[in-house]
Amino acid sequence: MTWEVLNMIGTVAFAISGAIVAMEEEYDLLGIYILGIVTAFGGGAIRNLLIGVPISALWEQEILFHIALFAMTTVFLFPHYLLRHWHKWGNLTDAIGLSAFAIQGALYAVQMNHSTSAVVVAAVLTGSGGGILRDLLAGRKPLVLRAEIYAFWAILAGLFIGFEIAKSSLELYGLFIGIVILRMLSYTYKWRLPNRSLKVNSEASISN
Repeated sequence: MTWEVLNMIGTVAFAISGAIVAMEEEYDLLGIYILGIVTAFGGGAIRNLLIGVPISALWEQEILFHIALFAMTTVFLFPHYLLRHWHKWGNLTDAIGLSAFAIQGALYAVQMNHSTSAVVVAAVLTGSGGGILRDLLAGRKPLVLRAEIYAFWAILAGLFIGFEIAKSSLELYGLFIGIVILRMLSYTYKWRLPNRSLKVNSEASISN
C-alpha cells in the first residue's frame, strides 16, 4: 500500500469521527461538514503554519477533500447503518490515520531541515491536532490529552524519524505498522499515562 492510500484511509476515518461527534452534539448539516473537515485537515493546516509550508498546500489535496465530503455525506444519510461498522472498525482506521499522518508530518519537517523537536511537534500536530480541534469546537475536553495514550504514539513516530532511526522506506513502513499496533493495544487494554488530580485536595480544603 502506498502512503497516498493510507492518507485516504486516515482522512476518511478522521472526517467520519468529526461528523459523528457533530451529530452527537446535534449540529446541523453545515456543522457536520465543518467539524469533519476540521478533524481531517486541521492538524495538517496547523503543522504547515508552524514549519513554514504554505497553507495553500492543503488545497492541492482536492481529491482528499472530495473523499472526506463523500464520507461525511454518507454518515449523515445512513448514520445507524454506518455506526454499527464504525464501532467495530473505527478504532483500527483511526489508528491507521494517526500513524500515517504522524509519519507524514514528521517527514515534512525533516524535508524542511527542521530540528528534532520541530519534527516531533509536526508529527503530533498532524496525527492528533485535528482531533483536538474537533473536541474543542464541540465543547469537549480533548480526549487525546487526557483519556487515552494517543498523542504519545505520534511523539514516538516523530522521535524515530527525527533521530533518523527510521529512514528507509522499509523502516518507515515498519514504524507505521508498529504505531498502529501500539495504538490498538493501548485502546484494547486501556493503557493510561500517569496523571495527578487536584480535585480531591481542592474539595477537602474548601470543606475545612
